[in-house]
Order: sequence, then C-alpha cells, then structure tokens
Amino acid sequence: MFSKGTSLHRQLFLVLRDEISRGLFGATGALPKEETLCERFGVSRITVRRALADLAALGLVERRHGLGTFVSQDFSLARELPNLGLIDELLKTAMATEVKVIEVTQGDPPADVFALLKLEQAEKAVHAVRLRSIRNMPVMLTEAWVPASFAAQVSFGALRERALYEILMAQGVRFGRVVQEITAVVADPVRAGHLQTESGGPLLKLVRVMHDVDARPVLHLTAYLPPERSRILMEIPGESVNTLSAGQFVYDLR
Repeated sequence: MFSKGTSLHRQLFLVLRDEISRGLFGATGALPKEETLCERFGVSRITVRRALADLAALGLVERRHGLGTFVSQDFSLARELPNLGLIDELLKTAMATEVKVIEVTQGDPPADVFALLKLEQAEKAVHAVRLRSIRNMPVMLTEAWVPASFAAQVSFGALRERALYEILMAQGVRFGRVVQEITAVVADPVRAGHLQTESGGPLLKLVRVMHDVDARPVLHLTAYLPPERSRILMEIPGESVNTLSAGQFVYDLR
C-alpha cells in the first residue's frame, strides 16, 4: 500500500503518528501487535520495529516489555484553539521561538513574487531568510521579500533583534489586507538541512502576502514547516463564512 521514493519504515511511522494524533487507539492506548501491523501494511517485522522505535524516540509511544507498544501517557489530544488576531499571533510566534538570521540580501525576486508584490520593472526587493526554533528544534523556515522602498531598516542586525513585521510597523507601515495560500511541497536538501528533516519528505508551505491600508503589497512571506512538529490553525468568524476569507480550494491541473 506504500509508495516508492520514501523508506517503508518512514511511511509507516507517518501513518501511525497520524493515527496516534487522532486518538484512534482507544482508552488503553495500545497499538496493534507487531505481527498485526506487518499483515495490515504488508511490511516486514524489521520495518515495523524501526517505525515504532522512531515513534518512541519522539516520546509518542512507550514500549512495555512483554505487553506491547502503548501511546505515551504524556501525550495529549488537547488542541490549542485560535484566540489571537494576526498581529498578536505574529508577536506570540516571535516571543515563543528563537530566531537565526541566515541571509539578508537585496536583489531581483522570482517572477511569482515580483508579480504579487506589484513591483516596477527595475525595482529591487530585500530578501530575508530566517530559521525559527523552540528549544533548539527547528519549527519554521521563512523566506521574506520586502520592496526596497519599504525596507530601509530591514538589515541582518535588525532582524536578529526584532521580527520583520515589527520593523515595518516601526517605519510607519499599517497592515491591511492579507492573502494566504497553504500547500504541501517536497523538502529539498537545503531546506531539509535547516529544518532537520529528511530530504524528499513533506513540508507544509504557507505563502502570505501582506498589504498596507492603502492596498500596497509590503511583504511576501513563505514559511516552510515540518508537519511532524507544526500545524496551521485558523478560525473563520461566522460573518465571514460566505466570503473569500473562509478560503477556497484551487485545483491546478496541467
């Protein structure tokens, strides 16, 4: 049932981790026996044991000698509910994570970013790459582009001290409309290295274009998140259900 390209034990690990997070193993938390998992997924016992070992290494399960494998007693199904506006959430993220500034340069953005930022023909933009971690564990890699006209105070040193949105607000930028897109991509070797995940594995990708109150694009941000450590949580107010702020599915069939 598994696909080619990713090791069998890794694919089994991902399936079991998802089932654990959804609470599918009942009140006892007992996972199926090794032989049952072998039959269910059509894999060897070595593959099953490697997947269970990876789950145990993350603290998601406990191996009890003679009894089997159980969901860790420390694991909680409780999910945090969204309760902050966008700017407050950005502040929370900045305070809850440590930042490593990888690169700050000025140049020509890719064509898609150029178009979304509505740049003039020869207009440059500042590119900032940062890695955010919690207790030395990477949780988010961001690549931001800011039109040069808005980036006078965006520098390597400034980004080590303050979040990008704070720098822009200090320059007088007042944020207005925000457009977001969420997709999934394959981790290339560079991003996998920064995020300490496997090359070729899945990453959540969030693209956010922020405008000011005059509807000018001022920030294009792409965030890459390893799904085993991150979730994207949103709440849609009732009055927005019948608007585009509720989101829509877009299918790119080529």
